[in-house]
Amino acid sequence: MNQYVQPFFDYLAASPTAFHAVEGAKRQLLEAGYVCLNEHEAYKLQAGGRYLVTRNQSALIAFQVPGTGLAPFRITASHADSPALKLKAVMEDRAVKPYVRLNAEKYGGSILSTWLDRPLSVAGRLLVRTEGGIQSRLCDLGRDAAVIPNLAIHFNRNVNDGYAFNVQKDMMALWGDGAEENSLLAELADGVGAEVKDVVGHDLFLYSRTPGAVWGAKNEFLSAGRLDDLECAWTCLQAFLAAQGEDHLNVYALFDNEEVGSLSKQGADSTLLADTLLRIGEALGAGAGETRAAMAAGFMASADNAQAFHPNYPEKYDAQNRVLMNGGVVVKYSANQKYTTDGVSSALFSEVCRAAGVPVQYFVNRSDIIGGATLGGLSNTHVSMNTVDIGLAQLAMHSVWETAGVQDLPYMIDALKMFYRAELRMKGDGTWETEFPQ
Repeated sequence: MNQYVQPFFDYLAASPTAFHAVEGAKRQLLEAGYVCLNEHEAYKLQAGGRYLVTRNQSALIAFQVPGTGLAPFRITASHADSPALKLKAVMEDRAVKPYVRLNAEKYGGSILSTWLDRPLSVAGRLLVRTEGGIQSRLCDLGRDAAVIPNLAIHFNRNVNDGYAFNVQKDMMALWGDGAEENSLLAELADGVGAEVKDVVGHDLFLYSRTPGAVWGAKNEFLSAGRLDDLECAWTCLQAFLAAQGEDHLNVYALFDNEEVGSLSKQGADSTLLADTLLRIGEALGAGAGETRAAMAAGFMASADNAQAFHPNYPEKYDAQNRVLMNGGVVVKYSANQKYTTDGVSSALFSEVCRAAGVPVQYFVNRSDIIGGATLGGLSNTHVSMNTVDIGLAQLAMHSVWETAGVQDLPYMIDALKMFYRAELRMKGDGTWETEFPQ
């Protein structure tokens, strides 16, 4: 194992939901001296300052102001959410006595079969009534507490021939045998120092508690939950914390709700990034035109994992454009703009990786298979700048238990350190001057 694996596993274990992932990132930033801003207050910034802002507790933007003040923006963007099962407003189902089940709906494009027959817990946030008003408190049951059991094969002889899951029926989690009413909510409330009668709202998710593992003939693979997209979120953060720009303004963006289309106030298709960049310019005394110019001269890396070549299904991949775990950072292309990469952004980022000594791979789907999209293109509708879509190769994307390459963690961190440190100066439309530190 390299030096990054255990810290990454620790971050995953502490991040069962997007709320916890953002809280963990926020904690690392505060420890590094970043100052927390509030969106409902005017920004007061200084040249050389380091700041962060959160929205909905599930999205975060941090930035480093260079000593010269406003400068072209250098951005990494990833997302904190993963496919999951979200508990409904009234979460307990007591229709089949004596059992108590947890009623959930599907969040994102989960591989549903992977949720069955494994220990699950519950985490998220509770909205608590206090003397001073409503307070949001993160919660985590932190123990094996529920299971979604398979039906015995004796009653479903065709289960191995393909099965269409009905989320309302098949994905009910068994919570208890005659458990008291609101027992789950009461335990969660007790964990945050509240009484169940004072819980007036919640955002709660089931999650797998199976810890991450390293395995393989040479311990070359790692598996865990929520690699998509916390692997990119974490590696982007480590690079951001380690690197300081000189003639550009570094930004770390962590969005929510990518798995359901980013259509929320905290998603990449919101005004969050644009709002923040414009307010940075305003607080530094720049006019709207100057800030727009800093955007146009900027460069963004949209970081979301890529589908690694699967040895059991070689026919699913374009033979010349497939990517491997431990093969380096993946640059993702799509002619129909599912990914934002074009010749300019690919060339610039490939040069960054070359300077960092990091191998680069290129992913393009088979021409007869429609691939997924990610947050880069959605962000560009609000903040238009040269953007490259990148990621790390992984197997079993959207499973509860996903697999990636151990060596790719340092590859991504090293590449993004160089991305944040390199001088990429836009000299004209399609023309850039590059300078890489030794």
